[in-house]
Amino acid sequence: MAVVGRPNVGKSSLVNRLTGRRVAVVEQHRGVTRDRRSVPVEWRGVTFDLVDTGGWLESGDELEEKVSRSAQAALDDADLVLLVVDVATGPTEEDARAARWVRRSGRPAVLVVNKVDDAAREAYAWEFLRLGVGDPHAVSALHGLGAGELLDVIVDTIGQAPEEPDDRGTDVLGVAIVGRPNVGKSTLFNTLIGEERSVVHDLPGTTRDAIDTVVDTPSGRIRFIDTAGMRRRAKTEAGLETYAVLRSLEALDRADIALLVIDATVGATGQDQRLAERISGAGCPAIVVVNKWELVATEDRDDVLASIGDKLAFLGDAPVLKTTALSGKGVHRILPALTTAAADYATRVPTGALNRAIRDLQIRQPAPTGKIRYAVQGASEPPTFTLFVSGRLPPTYLRYVERSLRERFSLGTTPLRVRVRVE
Repeated sequence: MAVVGRPNVGKSSLVNRLTGRRVAVVEQHRGVTRDRRSVPVEWRGVTFDLVDTGGWLESGDELEEKVSRSAQAALDDADLVLLVVDVATGPTEEDARAARWVRRSGRPAVLVVNKVDDAAREAYAWEFLRLGVGDPHAVSALHGLGAGELLDVIVDTIGQAPEEPDDRGTDVLGVAIVGRPNVGKSTLFNTLIGEERSVVHDLPGTTRDAIDTVVDTPSGRIRFIDTAGMRRRAKTEAGLETYAVLRSLEALDRADIALLVIDATVGATGQDQRLAERISGAGCPAIVVVNKWELVATEDRDDVLASIGDKLAFLGDAPVLKTTALSGKGVHRILPALTTAAADYATRVPTGALNRAIRDLQIRQPAPTGKIRYAVQGASEPPTFTLFVSGRLPPTYLRYVERSLRERFSLGTTPLRVRVRVE
């Protein structure tokens, strides 16, 4: 179900109200929402997806045209359309164009008149009858007035739809695409999923929200999460970009794997280094994608890779893939790398094999103090091993244990956690 309308009529506020939580970034100026975002809603036992879209305009600059094309794609996929208008401004020419656009689509539509904050404004809602999209349904997304009645109308219109498979289950691999602004995350995202889902533009900060898309691949389902670029705090605008960064951090926390996108023409920066710290803190595997590789002169490429190795040491031996997302070159290597990283991340080692490995590594190099009596794997994702020891083990020896276990069980570059319990 697509939520559409001209810019700044309160579409994202309405989505937040109907879902009962703040899932969309909201600010009091036009152009905040640019990508389309799908969120589930449940009402009276019926579950449906709301797709928040950017403001639709019949014409505009290059960025506005891309936002409008994204809204068009949402409309094409919708079973029902919510056309949102603003009672405070009354019907405008842009509203009339949006209404003609909705009518031409042939999709069932519900006219939602937003910002009806009191009874005095209800009468003005009927002015929108001239749009030809049916009777108006007055709501206040800010205060919640009329939201329940609107949900009733939606459910009565769509009926009990057949249950869709839940893409949020544990069988779907979550991959967050993170990086600084304007490094090509959205272009990479669109190339990976095979459609222009995120708005791509050469203006830093174009993506304002985390956008999820589930893709069926030969290795299973993958949920790609495109996120807003994370800037240094001093360069983050209060309000709008703060929420965008919070969304990006939430996406990282719920991801199984992070794709850290680096601009090859710039190399690894201090901000990339801080992002690597956040990925490491989240405990998920990372793959470094060095984008715009074809733009780097051959004689400079070794220096670029060296800077990445130096500044992203937090990620250990994370794979480094060289791509040019705009042309698609090198992008084909990402899916196999994700499959390998996911398998390593979920590894479970039998207790017998683990303790034989512990015995062998102690024979090769006994600890200077203490001894590992036995070990168990307490968890996976990431693989977490608990060592039961007599005496304390120095940090250098624990690093040796981690390295030995990684090599013994072919755990690649996945994060490992080694915990110690002194008996």
